[in-house]
This record gives sequence, C-alpha cells and structure tokens, in this order.
Amino acid sequence: MKATKIVGIVSIIAGIVMIIAGALVWGTVTSQLKAEAITVPGDSTFMGGAYAGKEVAGPLSAYAQADIINHHALDGAGGKTYAELGALAREAREAGDEAAAEEYTAQRTTAMNASFLRASLFTSVVSYGVAALVIGLGLLFGLIGWALTTIKTVGTTPVADRV
Repeated sequence: MKATKIVGIVSIIAGIVMIIAGALVWGTVTSQLKAEAITVPGDSTFMGGAYAGKEVAGPLSAYAQADIINHHALDGAGGKTYAELGALAREAREAGDEAAAEEYTAQRTTAMNASFLRASLFTSVVSYGVAALVIGLGLLFGLIGWALTTIKTVGTTPVADRV
C-alpha cells in the first residue's frame, strides 16, 4: 500500500506542476498577443462577427483575426491563392506581359505576408489548445493522485490467506 500512496503523491505533484505550466503558457501567449495591439477588423464574420472590433487576446479572437486576414488577402488577389498567383505570374512572364507578371508578383507578396501572419496566429491558437490540454491533464493527474492516496487497506491478512 505504501507504493500506491507514493504514486498518488507523485501524481498530485505532477498534476500541480502541469496546471501551473499550462497556466503560464496560456498567460504568456495572451500577453504576447496583447503586446501586438491587434484589433479584429469590423468586417470579421467569425462566429457571427462576435469578435469584430475586439482586441486579439485569446484563442478565438486570434482565430477570428486569422480568418479575416485570409478573407482580405483573397479579396486583394481576386480570389487567387499564393500558388495560383505564382502560376499566373509565370504564365504572364512567358507570354511577355511583364506588367501583368509584376502585378501578380505584388499580389503574391501580399498573399505570402498574409499567410505568414495567419500561420503565426494559428500557432498561438495551437498553443492555447496545448495549454488547455496540459491543464486538463494536470487536473486529471491530481484527481487520480488524490484517489490513490485515499485508498484504505482492508486488513493485514493477504487475500489468499482469507479464503
């Protein structure tokens, strides 16, 4: 029974450490996003526009910002993606239309920057998810540890001898 209690105590400690680590990551990501002073544009439609005009300071507002960046990038590129713009620029260059090739290249640069921004925002969304997972697992570890430490011995006689 001593081993069960030791495992229970270790589980409780691991749970506490995990909850603290998850909370620190959540807080760090939040403070870094707030430091960027990003506001979700008013034309955001994510969750019915619930985050339009709000500061990016959490997983849902970060997702809303990434979503509207994609919308604006596609609008600015006539609905074309980064890869499609590259193909169009190459085709225009091969056809000798340098002006069109330059326009597609400029749009492609904008699409690339939007893609980088979206990837950064999605990284924060994933970080929030991992932090929530670690906090949840920490809570579960703590509960399992608590359950293990509350197990009582039934008696000192081995089960096989009681039969």
